[in-house]
Amino acid sequence: MDVFLRITLDAHVDTVWDALSRPAQMRAAARPFIRVRSLDKNGFPSRWPAGVPHMVALSLFGVIPLGTQVVEVRYEERPGNVRMVIDSGAPMSGPLTRLTVWDHRMAVSPLGDGRTLYRDRLRVQAGWITPLIWIGLWGMWQLRGRSLTRAMRKRARLNADLSDET
Repeated sequence: MDVFLRITLDAHVDTVWDALSRPAQMRAAARPFIRVRSLDKNGFPSRWPAGVPHMVALSLFGVIPLGTQVVEVRYEERPGNVRMVIDSGAPMSGPLTRLTVWDHRMAVSPLGDGRTLYRDRLRVQAGWITPLIWIGLWGMWQLRGRSLTRAMRKRARLNADLSDET
């Protein structure tokens, strides 16, 4: 089953692309329900490096352990000015290991008016419990969309304030 999000963001495509490359944005998008903690001795990098696995621990509200997951991204450019972040990581321990398919892709493309079309698709399979997992992930994806929309509005205001100062 697919969990899909398609939203128009009031931000330049480069701004959105920059946000998607940062672990801080991933962590902000998961809050308040899911807390993500780096298991690397150096913590999170400032940006996700392509092809480098990064182990994280997930917990519900920062209290109930949900297991560990590998985040491993690659960046692609597609025809039509589409840029994609593809996370080929997967759950390593905890209840999400019931998933037999985990395919997460985020795509951005400019709309030509300074705004960005953002698409976020997660394909999951977990046998007979897929619909139950899908319901939880669908709710989380709605929160991800709101979080990213707020973050882009905040960046747009900050950029406007900086422009006014010059």
